[in-house]
Amino acid sequence: MHSRAWDQVIVRLAGRHAFALDFRGHGHSSKTPPYHWRTFGEDAAAVAEALSLQGAVGVGHSMGGYAVTLAAAKHPAAFSALLLIDPVIRPKEQYTGPWKAAQFVARRRDQWSSPQEMFESFQNRVPFATWDRQVLRDYCEYGLMSNGNGFRLACPPAVEAEIYELGALPEADIHAEVATVEIPVQVVRASSSVDPGQVMLGSPTEPSLATHFPRGQDLYLPDNSHFIPMESPALVANLIAKLAPGA
Repeated sequence: MHSRAWDQVIVRLAGRHAFALDFRGHGHSSKTPPYHWRTFGEDAAAVAEALSLQGAVGVGHSMGGYAVTLAAAKHPAAFSALLLIDPVIRPKEQYTGPWKAAQFVARRRDQWSSPQEMFESFQNRVPFATWDRQVLRDYCEYGLMSNGNGFRLACPPAVEAEIYELGALPEADIHAEVATVEIPVQVVRASSSVDPGQVMLGSPTEPSLATHFPRGQDLYLPDNSHFIPMESPALVANLIAKLAPGA
């Protein structure tokens, strides 16, 4: 994933100033280890500080939801509210070691002749078939980098697989930090009932996560997969606007 996958959400937030991040290993950011999950949260906090953010709405999907939560715990003045869209914040008992189920990601196709070829290959395949068409085009257009003879994925498959694996280490557990985030937090969860063969579609979020935040609220979307912002950018934009009505 990369920052430009948010374009179709941001375009629906006219008049608001939005920043979208490419985390290390992703998009056009450097491919610089370590890829430990706490590092992503620390990077997000460092960006918030560098931008002198005050009272921003922090929005994060999947790993981004984890990262912005940790950033809010480390740099609380930067945020007035959080929108966590199916964040990868697991039940405590699942932080036991590397998530080996992610190794299939390392075998992703890495080379493409063009973004259009990638789009045509993905448009009718799981999980992309349910995505908004323009989001998928943005994903393909900005998720590739020229290598002289064509294009390669901006996030190398081996890096992506390593990131997934490290997300279940005991030291990645941030439940202690969750309890310190005192601003309003909207947790949005997707369905966890999916075909076992489509593990990436199901929600990784602890079902009771919202109750662990002092001011958390839960929104369950059983008709959506894990990829809520890609499937429903207008819905996500509306949720952001509700958290920042005067922005």
